Amino acid sequence: MAGERFGVRNSGALTVVEGVGEHGCEYMTGGAVIVLGETGLNFGAGMTGGFALVFDEFGQFAERYNNELIDINRINDEKTGEHRAFLREKLEKHALYTGSARARWMLENFDDVVNKFWLVKSKALTLDSVLKG
Repeated sequence: MAGERFGVRNSGALTVVEGVGEHGCEYMTGGAVIVLGETGLNFGAGMTGGFALVFDEFGQFAERYNNELIDINRINDEKTGEHRAFLREKLEKHALYTGSARARWMLENFDDVVNKFWLVKSKALTLDSVLKG
């Protein structure tokens, strides 16, 4: 699990972590952060670019993110197929490189798990532009 303020001012890195503390992805301008566990409060405050995929196992994330500049969307419909494929690929690599039991469990149960992920993006970006930008 990463600490507080993980991904702050991220401008291009791709990261996969199994949880973050408060203020994750604050002022993020690019890149991607995948969170396979819980987040602290104020996630995404000031985020203007990049995106995050956040696993919301307990249905609490909608109360923890900062909605001033960002939107959250599920990735379980036809429009978000690229996001699901991106997530699966990164889970596979995370499991391979780290031996993460959590990532392996998510891959084994992907069809159910994907329904609990949120795509976090700037309100200024469209869904289609997130992976391409």
